[in-house]
Amino acid sequence: MGGILIATLGVKYCFLYDTLSYIPAIFTLLAMRLKVRSMQALTSLSDTLQKLREGFEYVSKFQPIRAILLILALQGLVGMSHVALMPIFAAKILNGDATTMAHLSTSAPIGSLFACLYLSVRRGIAGLERLIVVAEVLIGISLISFSLSRQVGLSIIILVFTGCFSILLITSSNMIIQTLVAEDKRGRVMSFYALAMVGMMPFGNLLAGTEFWCD
Repeated sequence: MGGILIATLGVKYCFLYDTLSYIPAIFTLLAMRLKVRSMQALTSLSDTLQKLREGFEYVSKFQPIRAILLILALQGLVGMSHVALMPIFAAKILNGDATTMAHLSTSAPIGSLFACLYLSVRRGIAGLERLIVVAEVLIGISLISFSLSRQVGLSIIILVFTGCFSILLITSSNMIIQTLVAEDKRGRVMSFYALAMVGMMPFGNLLAGTEFWCD
C-alpha cells in the first residue's frame, strides 16, 4: 500500500495511511478478553537479571531453539539491510525515481502475502525446520541476485521472492519456538527472539552502509 501511495498520491499520504492503519489494531486489542493470570512480581534489578540468566541458560541448552535464534540473528545482520539501502538501489543503481522506489517497496510485501497464504493452510509444525533452512538459503541467493540486477523489472521479481522467503523464515521460526518452549519460559525466550531478529538489524544496516560507502 505504501508503494502504491508513493507512486500515485505522494509520500505524505503514506504517513496518513500508516497512522490510520493502527486504528484497527487498537480496536482488535481492546476486543480481546483474556483470563487473568497470576504473575510473579519482579521487585529488584537482581530479580530481573536472575530471570534473564535463566532464560539465557534455557535457550543455550535447548538446541532447536538455540539454532533458530542463531539463524534469526544471521538474518537480522545480513538479510534485512537491503531495505535500508533501497533508496540507493532505486536512484543510483537502477537509475530510477520515486516511482521506482515505490515499485521496489511494494514487491517484498506481495511475496510476504504469498508466504502468509501458504502458512495459513498448514497444520502443525512438522517440516517447518527444513523450511527454515531452505528459506535462509534462498534469501541469500535472492539478495545476491538483487545486488547484481540492473533491470527494474527483474529486481521487482527478485524482491517478491525475497519477501516470501523472509516471512517463511521468520514466521516458521516463531511457530516452532512458541510450540516447543515451556510455558513459564515463553516470555524470556521471546525476548531473545526479538533481540536476535530486531536487535541485529541496526548492526546489519551499519555494516551494509559502511561497505556501500567504502565502495
